[in-house]
Amino acid sequence: MISIIIPALNEESTIKFVIEGLRNSKNVDEIIVVDDKSLDKTVELSIEAGAKVITGTKLGKGSSMKDGLLIARNEIILYLDADITTYPKNIVELMTNPIIEEGFDFVKAYFTRQAGRVTELVAKPLLSILYPDFPSFIQPLSGMIAGKKLFFNKIEFEEGYGVDIGILIDMYKLGAKIKEVNIGNIENRMQSLEQLGYMSKAVASTIIEKSSNTGKKNLEVLENIQVIREQMEFAIREKSKQLSKIAILDMDNTLLSSSFIHTCSKKFNFQKELLDIISSQQNPFIRTKQIAKLLKGKSVNDLIKVAEEILISKNAENLINHLKENGYKIGIISDSYDYITNFFVNKLRLDFSLANELEFSKSIATGEVKIPSFFLPHSQSICNHEICKSHALTSICQQLNIDIANTIAIGDGENDICMVKKSGIGIAYCSSNQTLNLVADFIIKEKDLGLISGVIS
Repeated sequence: MISIIIPALNEESTIKFVIEGLRNSKNVDEIIVVDDKSLDKTVELSIEAGAKVITGTKLGKGSSMKDGLLIARNEIILYLDADITTYPKNIVELMTNPIIEEGFDFVKAYFTRQAGRVTELVAKPLLSILYPDFPSFIQPLSGMIAGKKLFFNKIEFEEGYGVDIGILIDMYKLGAKIKEVNIGNIENRMQSLEQLGYMSKAVASTIIEKSSNTGKKNLEVLENIQVIREQMEFAIREKSKQLSKIAILDMDNTLLSSSFIHTCSKKFNFQKELLDIISSQQNPFIRTKQIAKLLKGKSVNDLIKVAEEILISKNAENLINHLKENGYKIGIISDSYDYITNFFVNKLRLDFSLANELEFSKSIATGEVKIPSFFLPHSQSICNHEICKSHALTSICQQLNIDIANTIAIGDGENDICMVKKSGIGIAYCSSNQTLNLVADFIIKEKDLGLISGVIS
């Protein structure tokens, strides 16, 4: 019999569909979803669809794959992704029949798709240099794999983008009998040039690290690779400048050194009331309305004075200048108030802001707030949350006719998770939220926005 292992993080929109499509395979008697502490209904829907669910011991795909392997009861293991809805109906048979009927030890899927730039420009050339005898695979980076538990128990599961190529190299070193099978067409979101650079680095690092015992890891080889890499980075930077791109910053605790509403609570003595609302009210609509009522009676001048007291984050101006030099439009997406975000747009000479609309009458806050439609689900939405910054991200992309793959999103908290995850490059800035740090492409741990300039073009 076969055990299917599906690592998952916030995949409520697809997970049930994926599981239900696998249950009819006659040789499958165990489907394990390894949940990376999802914030949505991934766990609930997985159980409802008939899967066994465990929580991963450590965040990351590689750790989730290992955790699932440790509890799987069958000797044939199939790993599948949680967000693919175009698997063929016979995906289980395609992936496992070569093991059951033909004696293969490890099976790797390949498929038609939009692009495979990291595969063609990084993985294959490096493999040919460092492993001259390495078999030719169409898609060595594919993550849909199956194999004998005996072999999986002997390999190392890398973290990040290096996990898939790492498994293939380890299987090759173990002498496993490997087959690559065609599973048809799989739809993938195109990645931005910057995102491809991050992925390339992880893949290249894994290939080079695992070549340490091949006799090919010498200074001359690494110097040649370095020269090629530098020239590719230069070409990418030059091409990137020609694209239409936007960079999004969260305001509170990202662009600013602290939160506007929390600073107001200290200034106007409603800290307890604010804490009560945040800790007790789970509905985002009601929570937003209740917090706005705390500002009732405050004048425009009162609020601007608070904004002026908040320090801009260290080297924010340097980051903004760097982004402008590289052709980005720059804006704020915040669950704070447009009157305040626009103040900082003007102060820092940004291009736009998207935020809740605080209501005033004769320059006095009424305590009412309007949640704009761009925060709500729409035809271009990429998540199912009632209110989400990712809705605003796709809305501004549509308005400016910019591909979401050509976006950068920078945030620090739970409300930034979807925006950071769905953008071309997502950056977690001094965040204590583990999920945000997991979905982000880059993590900045020091309170210095200038550090972001070093990881983007």
